[in-house]
Amino acid sequence: MADDGAAGPAAVPMATALFRCPLCRRTAFSGRRSHLHSAGHQRRLRAVLARLREKVEAARKTLRRALLAPHDPAAHEERAWCPCCRREVPRHLSHGGVTALHGGLLQHLASPEHKKAVCTFWWENKANPSLKCQFLISSEDYELFKTSLTKALEAYEASKDEVIQQMAAHIREVEQSRQEMVQAILEPQMETELCEGVAVVKTCTRTQSDFSFAVEDSAQPGPSGSATSTREQLGSPCSNMLELDWQEARQSLTFIGHQETKGEGNVHTGAKPPWLLEEEEEKNKGQIGPSYEEFLKEKEKQKLKKLPPDRVGANFDHTSQTGEGWLPSFGRVWNHGRRWQSRHQFKAEAGQEKPKTKKRQLPDC
Repeated sequence: MADDGAAGPAAVPMATALFRCPLCRRTAFSGRRSHLHSAGHQRRLRAVLARLREKVEAARKTLRRALLAPHDPAAHEERAWCPCCRREVPRHLSHGGVTALHGGLLQHLASPEHKKAVCTFWWENKANPSLKCQFLISSEDYELFKTSLTKALEAYEASKDEVIQQMAAHIREVEQSRQEMVQAILEPQMETELCEGVAVVKTCTRTQSDFSFAVEDSAQPGPSGSATSTREQLGSPCSNMLELDWQEARQSLTFIGHQETKGEGNVHTGAKPPWLLEEEEEKNKGQIGPSYEEFLKEKEKQKLKKLPPDRVGANFDHTSQTGEGWLPSFGRVWNHGRRWQSRHQFKAEAGQEKPKTKKRQLPDC
């Protein structure tokens, strides 16, 4: 028997290998070379490179003049997609509370991994070789960016220090104006109080001298110490005038005298405060809270509340007293006959059975 392959007039050509394009995200049945040079693949390639070119051009503008801004998590945590490396990279570079705009993208474009990925991407997708330099950052340009970034950081710190100094100067001015205002208000009051104090001292001195002359004139010969006792009885006029002056100056306050408690002190006299004193045990200490029996009764009531309220015997009063006749007339155990016949036996045993009377027979007519 001849082979099947040799029997045919011509050999069948082999099927073309399938190609999966990661850029177009589709399977090409026409082969790799045909798909890469097709119009659809080239159109998608130009669109992807155009989106990346916009981000690279914005980053190139900051090579000679780095831009700094206060860190904002909502705006500065943005990430950019690199189709050459097929991964997301940080677009900005943040450190502490300062963010260098487009610093992360420039750092990625200058890395050797990105240069290798760009060469591979251009070879796999058959892109225009003249456009490759637009998506790369040389090491000289990146060093230029580092220098401009250092200068920008110094200028940013100087501006922050200047702002802090301005705020401190403003705070000092406000504090000085406040102190001047307080001093302007308190100076007239202090001068008035000093004048009143000098006037009171002069009055007390003059009155004291007049009072001493009056006591010496009114003193009579007698036992020693009579003049002293008289002076003690009359009291010092200066102290009396000071007390009157104090009462007139502060009419809203009432002086009730020195309050002293016998045998007890307060915190002003060096005594222990009330919260450090030892409490005396109460002799007749009553029971606090309900007893254990009341607790069990309340617990039983709580259990009964969970039962249906319309159940049989829910309203039965267990505390009521019942006699022997509480059972129904037929409410006993019977061994023979009908149940209603058991009431006669029950009543007979209890002595409540009435004697039976014979029915009178009516005479026949």
